[in-house]
Amino acid sequence: MSRHPDLRYERKLWRTGIEEVAGVDEAGVGPMAGPVVAAAVIFAPETYIKGVHDSKQVAPDKRDEVHDLIRDRALAIGVGIAEVEEIDRLNIYWATMKASERALAALGRTPGHVLVDGRKIPGLALPQTHIVGGDRKSFCIAAASIVAKVTRDRIMASYDRQYPGYGFARHKGCCTADHLQILEQLGPSPIHRRSFSPVAAAAQLKLV
Repeated sequence: MSRHPDLRYERKLWRTGIEEVAGVDEAGVGPMAGPVVAAAVIFAPETYIKGVHDSKQVAPDKRDEVHDLIRDRALAIGVGIAEVEEIDRLNIYWATMKASERALAALGRTPGHVLVDGRKIPGLALPQTHIVGGDRKSFCIAAASIVAKVTRDRIMASYDRQYPGYGFARHKGCCTADHLQILEQLGPSPIHRRSFSPVAAAAQLKLV
């Protein structure tokens, strides 16, 4: 197993005549605030960008740089978002699937095959292969992970300005000790996920 994502999965498909392979990944499943964001990315065959990796393995300043390279060199990029209301109504799993479907729809073209990080997208009317740990194995999935992460981080930075005091630009909505303390002090903001237990507990405290 290589240490970096490579083109092995894409090449298997290219060899069968499928030229447009979309990688799909998401960001924001675990945080207790903000949306879940999915991205889909298609590259021309044999495109490779040094530095593309699972977004969690790339430093934030480098991530922005690689994100711009992906934007420059991809054939198509689609982003799909499921907002907090959907997360609370559907649950985080189904909201993530909705975001992934929207990312594929936003590509503006129909891929011949979809490579998905983790679990399959239920009901998707396209051939797909799910790859556990795909953002560490497949180049196009890793690229999608970076697009999703950078997009979501920028959304959270904008929420930091809209809801000052919560530190969203710093922790991005993740369940850090700092965020939990702020949540207890201020109560939930409009972008906190009420279906997540720490948020529900903080909301109850504010009612007492």
